[in-house]
Amino acid sequence: MYEFDKTDIKIVNLLLEDGRMSASEISRRMGKISERAVRYRVDRMIEEGVIQISAVVNPEALGFNIKADVWLEVEADTVLDVAKKLASFENVTYVACGIGQNDISIQIVARDTSEIYYFVTEVVRKVPGVRKTTTSIVPIILKDVYQWRVPERIAKELSENETINASK
Repeated sequence: MYEFDKTDIKIVNLLLEDGRMSASEISRRMGKISERAVRYRVDRMIEEGVIQISAVVNPEALGFNIKADVWLEVEADTVLDVAKKLASFENVTYVACGIGQNDISIQIVARDTSEIYYFVTEVVRKVPGVRKTTTSIVPIILKDVYQWRVPERIAKELSENETINASK
């Protein structure tokens, strides 16, 4: 498993501000780390699957102004098959399998509520194995997964561990 340190966390947080930020700019902003070291750390985190750098499309910019979360109950032996089928649809932006009241949750985007209605009633509910759906329109998203930052407490724990190890 990849072991983060404070420097990695600072690099990741700067890339969250701007995924196109150059290693030289990251080095300049952080100080005390070379451009080469930044490039090495970024490459290592990518290779280890710790981070990925990609473009994030804003669906609203393309006219997909309505988002909905849909929770599904499905037949026990079809969970992965249903999830994979749902992941194949272009207007599905998120698919996850869960444990509890709902087996699968998805998020869909559409141009209007009638598209949401049609997709849920005529597509999702007709996927073999789907027993029940519950839909909620999502008018506001305050934080999405690509905005998640490494928690401050993790950085503090890393600092404390480095201090303890340095004093030994």
